[in-house]
Amino acid sequence: MARSFVVEADGGSRGNPGPAGYGAVVLDATTGETLAEAAEFIGTATNNVAEYRGLIAGLRAAHALDPQASVRVRMDSKLVVEQMSGRWKIKHPDMRPLAAEAKSVFAPGRVTYEWIPRERNKHADRLANEAMDAGRRGRQWRAADSTAELGAGARPVGRAPAAGRRDATPEPEEAPPQPAPGAWATSADLGTPTTFVLLRHGETELTAQKRFSGSGGADPSLSAAGHRQAEAAAAALAARGTVQAVVSSPLRRCRETADAVAARLGLEVRVDEGLRETDFGAWEGLSFAEVRERYPDDLNAWLGSAKAAPTGSGESFASAARRIALSRDKLIARYAGRTVLLVTHVTPVKTLVRLALGAPPEALFRMDVSAASLSAVAYYGDGNASLRLLNDTGHLR
Repeated sequence: MARSFVVEADGGSRGNPGPAGYGAVVLDATTGETLAEAAEFIGTATNNVAEYRGLIAGLRAAHALDPQASVRVRMDSKLVVEQMSGRWKIKHPDMRPLAAEAKSVFAPGRVTYEWIPRERNKHADRLANEAMDAGRRGRQWRAADSTAELGAGARPVGRAPAAGRRDATPEPEEAPPQPAPGAWATSADLGTPTTFVLLRHGETELTAQKRFSGSGGADPSLSAAGHRQAEAAAAALAARGTVQAVVSSPLRRCRETADAVAARLGLEVRVDEGLRETDFGAWEGLSFAEVRERYPDDLNAWLGSAKAAPTGSGESFASAARRIALSRDKLIARYAGRTVLLVTHVTPVKTLVRLALGAPPEALFRMDVSAASLSAVAYYGDGNASLRLLNDTGHLR
């Protein structure tokens, strides 16, 4: 009797095009057991090429286990799912041979495709990032080094939302109860969540002037107003008394904000590189109007696609989201069941909120996160998340 497999695949490019890699995992469709993993650094490529390469690798790994198997492919790439399902035409010449290769692995009719949210594709995403990290160190990914399964956590192997309804977000079987006013945790019947209290750093001179200020610029200090905001946030958090650890972006404005809070709470600050702001490339230090004047085409592309990067060596929102999600998962594992203050920037705060809500990338442009504001997200053991607070500035009044 032929077996049934689930293939989860992903690919990424740090630059699009840039250093790229893919990851794929084959699961037993009945038990969810991991049967095979595949990952590879593929040099310079686009996100789409890497995603297709991940699909091909996953299908080949499944074929090696049982050429007669039925396979359900689950990916968070709308493009690949729609093209392989035959609903979208494949117009780009680089994609056609990859799609043809993917179709050739199994006999017709044995493979079906489903879209899943990125949050449900953690295993393959981690493999792709492990492959890219290995490539950065000048070597290829090795199966012995993989920690992707450990980080992926349990996930269902049942059907995902139909590919034609990718705007729908999967709902938990039972909605978590509403917290008490001002609470950052839920009632005990769902267990104690891991709660991230998200504090955007206080103002710098660039913040007040509304200029792009990311990881690639001058790394400014807090202004006098920013120091006052940091102290106000510290006082509010000390009064609440629930924060058990403090983790900060490595950038100076966050470290200074985190130090003010940690001193008031009697805690040490741990630095996490993944919480840094997006690198805005050649736009660093410029106002929106100046970028519009100097780089109109690049700005329009950036506003229109999460995969478009700022001019120069900038980082796309898609690449930033992968980095931030990896740090999120690592910190959830480290601080399971605890309340942790993350002192970070606009993009990481918005990204964590967006991912928790299952919102599309364009939601980043529809949120306001003020300097020294507080937000909070709770993460549960079943993989669900709940937004508890967004852009609270009451402590600054």
